Amino acid sequence: MPKGLKQTSSLIVIGSRVVETGPNTFTQAGVDLQLNPLDNEVFVVQAINLDASAPDAIAATDTGVRMALTTTSQTTFPTLASTACLALASREIRAAGYVDGGVGFEQTSMETPPSGLEYIGIIATNDFFLQIQGGANGTGKIGNCKLYGYRARAEASVYAALVQSEVLSS
Repeated sequence: MPKGLKQTSSLIVIGSRVVETGPNTFTQAGVDLQLNPLDNEVFVVQAINLDASAPDAIAATDTGVRMALTTTSQTTFPTLASTACLALASREIRAAGYVDGGVGFEQTSMETPPSGLEYIGIIATNDFFLQIQGGANGTGKIGNCKLYGYRARAEASVYAALVQSEVLSS
């Protein structure tokens, strides 16, 4: 348990999804955690699983689908270098120069932390956000998510620092 926090729930699993509004269009969906800011409530993230649709296999064309989960709203697709980004997944098909559908590649950030890690992030504001964006696909793509964690009550000074840090990272 992180210092300054008191766990107030057992494990909670939240499933959500984001649907691309059109092919190759940055799309974001907010997910309300229904935290109580009057009680300094936060959500301690223990694991994240992201599952994005497969990109289209188009001869001689590189295609891809990227998906991310962040603690704050984004205007462009984030990278893992952003402090607001807790998880990232990318699926690509490299077909440029090939007459067939090419070769597929998949890359994800750590979906489940090693057992020595207590948590992978703390969400102090009421929402988290899912982003998806395809590249050179003929159809819009879908991303599904599972977020694992628990609710906790933070001491006033810890809560203020967490909220300020989260807001400044957006």
